[in-house]
Amino acid sequence: MYDAVVVGAGQGGLSASYHLKRLGIDHVVLDADERPGGAWQHRWDSLTMADVHGVADLPEAPAPGRSGDRANLVIPEWFAHYEKANDLPVLRPVRVDEVVSTGDLLEVRAGERSWTSRTLVNATGTWRRPFIPYYPGQDAFAGEQFHTVDYPGAEHFVGKRVLVVGGGASAVQFLGELRPLTETIWVTRREPVWRKGGEIDGRGAIQMVQERIRRGLPPASVVSVTGLALRPQEARAASLGAYERRPMFERIEPDGVRWADGSFEHVDAILWATGFRPAIRHLGPLHLTSSYGGIELLTSGTDVQTATTSVVDPRVQLVGYGPSASTIGGNRAGRAAALAVRRYLADAGSHGKSSDHT
Repeated sequence: MYDAVVVGAGQGGLSASYHLKRLGIDHVVLDADERPGGAWQHRWDSLTMADVHGVADLPEAPAPGRSGDRANLVIPEWFAHYEKANDLPVLRPVRVDEVVSTGDLLEVRAGERSWTSRTLVNATGTWRRPFIPYYPGQDAFAGEQFHTVDYPGAEHFVGKRVLVVGGGASAVQFLGELRPLTETIWVTRREPVWRKGGEIDGRGAIQMVQERIRRGLPPASVVSVTGLALRPQEARAASLGAYERRPMFERIEPDGVRWADGSFEHVDAILWATGFRPAIRHLGPLHLTSSYGGIELLTSGTDVQTATTSVVDPRVQLVGYGPSASTIGGNRAGRAAALAVRRYLADAGSHGKSSDHT
């Protein structure tokens, strides 16, 4: 019997585990990957530490600095060292299938294994749930299709006409890599909003995301409020017309796409930079989602990134969901979730270490 089970060992999960241990709360961390690193270990090789939008420090551990080194090597190595240095109780690989309520307790199931706990900290992020919108003819396309999760690198597309779909930061970065090497076409559902002055109103963006969570709506991407910006390494692609956006096609055909005006565009590959959805299907048996499809979280005070507690079931904390879906937010939410677990255990008369482990 654990006082808490943490699902996921990315930034938010490690932060939550650190603070749970600091508070003396007996817990285990279940991670689906075979190695430390969270989603970072799966990112494309060309993503360097100079390209990432920012990695926050873990508690008592400064993040690696900007460099030309591969992010999918640097950050997993940092996570691995952090787990070991702090003796965090991570078990892997454990892919959680479902979490069910058994009276006052929660049962976390993974295949034939299970763990019983008084509380749950869910820190599964989004990487395992890529989103690709459906368009007519999609299955009949004879060329290649990739999502951000399986982007093979720019060199793979040399000599091919590549259609990049999506209005987020990943699409901008992919175009920056691809256009100097090959021909690209960029399509988005809405006109991209470019940020002026280079400054992000992070607080305002997070509050807008939080407002959706408060209403029980699915989280929206922060970039939908902050806008897009080009980095110096994307200047060459911009000069070649990479960011001359076109509205969405009407349908996909075996050799390309058909526009709304009936004209045809030949493409060899489609790269879906269309984002992700929260990886929370294993929480389905708990019925946490509202009729709008989101999970409503309790909010208090002004720091919206510390909203982690499910309104429907206060035993459940969500880290990296909604306003905390960033490395900074995950850190703050990890600490907030640990404190919320302590409060719940105290209120339930269950505070203290357990010795009977499942």
